[in-house]
Amino acid sequence: MLIEAAKPASGQSKLPLFVGSDVYRQAAFGQHHPLSIIRVSGVVDLCAMLGWFDAGQYCESPQASVDQLQQFHLPAYVAALREADERGSVDKAVRDRYRIGTMENPLFPGLFRRASIAVGGSIHAAELAMDGRVVFHPSGGTHHGRADRASGFCYFNDPVFAVLTFLDKGLERVLYADLDAHHGDGVQDAFAEDPRVLTISIHEEKRWPHSGLVEDRAAGCARNLPVPRGFNDSELDFLIDNAVVPLAREFEPQALVITCGVDGLEGDPLSRLSLSNVGLWRAVEKLVAEQPRAAVLGGGGYNPWTVIRCWSGLWGRLGGRPIPDTLPSEAQDLLRSLHCDLIDEDEVAESWLTTLADRPNSGPVRAEVERLPGLVLREAPSTCVA
Repeated sequence: MLIEAAKPASGQSKLPLFVGSDVYRQAAFGQHHPLSIIRVSGVVDLCAMLGWFDAGQYCESPQASVDQLQQFHLPAYVAALREADERGSVDKAVRDRYRIGTMENPLFPGLFRRASIAVGGSIHAAELAMDGRVVFHPSGGTHHGRADRASGFCYFNDPVFAVLTFLDKGLERVLYADLDAHHGDGVQDAFAEDPRVLTISIHEEKRWPHSGLVEDRAAGCARNLPVPRGFNDSELDFLIDNAVVPLAREFEPQALVITCGVDGLEGDPLSRLSLSNVGLWRAVEKLVAEQPRAAVLGGGGYNPWTVIRCWSGLWGRLGGRPIPDTLPSEAQDLLRSLHCDLIDEDEVAESWLTTLADRPNSGPVRAEVERLPGLVLREAPSTCVA
């Protein structure tokens, strides 16, 4: 697809960059899987329709090499996934050991290439961010992947590689913030004993993977903010301002990696949070503004209308673009063409088809949310640094 250039957003000393690939236009995950929907390709198309790519802003994602993948993932697992993809089948022993070829983590044509391009994209995002800019890689955010197995729709763990890239470039402190509705367990555990990395996760309590309790510090450098159902924009603002930002300032990171899953938005079928995309944009902007460089990744999100609108709008906000009140007709046509097995036609809100920004979902800050900053600020994260 040809991406037309648009004028630079005013006031930007360094334009943000967008890392993507046409591999995400290919069918994946098989039928009836929550991730069989259109996501990132729809974001690219919608942003192009809005003229939100300047010349040079869209960067092609490289594919991570086997050697790069083995910097975190065990060689036996990388080999097993590659072989299973080539064969198009997996035997029971491999399926049980590596959790591939299951309903949760199915085999599909091109799996290994797609998963390794996601890793390559997050590595590239961190590399590009090193010169002091924000890089958006919405195809990233596979935060459940384990060193030795697939987990939670995630075959590799690309956020880990974004963090490792910053560290490999000589940075001494990296903040990882996870705004997905599900706990960022794979990233937390990957850096549990690394004092150079502070992980902070805001996620729905009592939801898979059932980890990330408020008392969970890993080996000292993790902070978890489990939130109740119905979590609203005001409560997210409260936690960002009173927990995440203070923790970050105390830690003094030199780079930020964010997993911006959008399954916490109102209308997502796999969570029961009630955020608006405007609230999520604001949270990301506050965190990015505090740091000298940032790699902003995608993550979960299983409603194609809310996913595409949120990540498109986030790209616009990161670049200082005005958000239109009403989308142009071709953009509305794109949104009207979407389908999702998990959402009935009568559940599709008209605003999902005609606008980019949600109506803000403000509300009271409930006691169970108000108590969280005090619980996670008891121990200064500066103690993570050796």
